[in-house]
Parts: sequence; structure tokens; C-alpha cells
Amino acid sequence: MQLQQLAYFVAVAETRHFTQAAERMRVAQPSLSKQIKALEAELGAPLFSRARGNVTLTPAGEALLPLARRMLADADTARQEVAELAGLRRGRVRLGATPSLCAGLLADVLARFHRDYPGIQLHVEEGGSRDLVRALARGQIDLSLIITPLQHDDPALVTEEILRENLVVVAPSHERTRKPYARIEDLRGRPMVMFRRGYDLRETTLTACRQAGFEPRFAVEGGEMDAVLRFVEAGLGVAVVPSMVLDGRPGLSGTPLAPPGLSRTIALAARKDVEPTRAAQAFRATLRTFLLETAQDGTLPQGVELIAE
Repeated sequence: MQLQQLAYFVAVAETRHFTQAAERMRVAQPSLSKQIKALEAELGAPLFSRARGNVTLTPAGEALLPLARRMLADADTARQEVAELAGLRRGRVRLGATPSLCAGLLADVLARFHRDYPGIQLHVEEGGSRDLVRALARGQIDLSLIITPLQHDDPALVTEEILRENLVVVAPSHERTRKPYARIEDLRGRPMVMFRRGYDLRETTLTACRQAGFEPRFAVEGGEMDAVLRFVEAGLGVAVVPSMVLDGRPGLSGTPLAPPGLSRTIALAARKDVEPTRAAQAFRATLRTFLLETAQDGTLPQGVELIAE
């Protein structure tokens, strides 16, 4: 089994078309088909069904696809690591992060890392924690900042908790309340701006409301972080958000929830079965140093607490 054969297989699986896959791989279509047939012969099972011109994956193909993607991603990572050791280039870091973290601390951490390691390429993938965990498992990213605990822990991942963050009820600034705290019960009957399905904060908010004995009323739902905050600014409703995303948004006012309140834990996740590249290890060290320094000098965003090692 050759990596080139796996790359051809993945291209056909993703395009569902042999000619388009050959164009993507910049190879003649007969050569690609020949390599696919050789792979099928070696595995002892057909990978594609070609009935009536429609290309679909067979059960064997469905089983191979995630494994092939991971093998190709691992091979790419190995090439990057060897290139670092050989001094050909400094490497890269493929980082995943949730939208709230991209809008918060991450930009400052990336700026410091780029200053210290200007030759390392930075690739950032923004998404929900569950999507990012899948990207880690496939080898598409090296590290990811996610929200824990996950609904289903993945034994293939190792997580390091780094921050704990309070959630607040956010409203337009002109609706600022004099109360020091808000209660989940105060949201009963109030129009709310709600995140899209599968978003961590959506599940947290719904669970808290249901535990308080009511179903929240949505004024609008389906947004990512920036959209939700903008909808709140426009007066469509209130939302429950992480405290750090309010920095630099004078049009919004956040009210902490009454003790014990709601909080979430931010963790750095990686795969257990793959040693992080030197570039990824350098990013992890930069992140830890940055957070420790900001905690010591009191510049961590309000409501955010560093979790000690």
C-alpha cells in the first residue's frame, strides 16, 4: 500500500468522480484508475461502486477513508518535522480554536508566537469543540483549544485544562442593570439570542434554563459568536456568553450570574498517538508563558482564571 495510492483514493472519495480526482492530483485518469485497482487488489475488496456512472464508496471504502486521511495527514506532519530537523524551514502550527477564543485571547498569543518564531507558518481553524476534536482525530490540526468536558470523551486525545471562564448575561449597554448579579430564572420569558445547534454555549444555556424549570424563548437563533453579539447589540434579545468576548465592545453590558453561576473550562487538546512537532511544542510553551504572565500582572480578562499546573 503506497501513500500515493491512498491520496488517489481520497481524491476520488471526495470528488466522487475519477476524472475530477485525476485533475486534482494532476495525473492522467488511466494512471489514477490503475493505482486504485492495484490498491483494491492488495486489500482484497472493491473500494468504489461504479454503477451507471455514479461513483460511491463501498463498505470497505467507507472503512478505509478515515484511516487514509489520517495516514496522509501523519505523513505530511512527518515531512514537516524532518524538514525542521534538516533546517530546510522552521515548520508550521495548525491550531484549532472556538470562535469565542479567536475573538478573545488567541490573537495576542499568536502575535507573541509570531514575534518569537517568525519563520513558523500559522494555520488557524475556527469551529465548535466537537468539530475541532474530529479534525484532531483526522490529523488535520496539531493542537486545539476546546471547551471541556466533551459530551463524549475521546480516548485518543490528551487534554490539558488551562483556563476557567465565567459566563455572563449580555444585553445592550443602554439596558445596563444596577443589580450585581443576574439569575437564570430572570431569563424566563425574555427574548434570547441563541447560538446554532451543536454550539457548546447553546447546550450550556439550554441545560441551565431547563434545570430552572423553563424553556427559553428565542428571538433569533443560529449564529456564531460575532453574529450573536451583534444581534444583542441590535436589541433582538439577551444571550449567555463568555465574559472575555465583551472586551472592546462598549455597546454591550455583561452581568455575572448569581453564585454558583455558570462557567466553562478551556483546554488544550492533542492526539495521544502522535508526538507534537517542535513547532507545536513551542506554541504550547508560548501559550502557557503568556497566560502565566497575564495572570501575574492582572491583565487576564475579567472573569477568567488561570488553572495551575
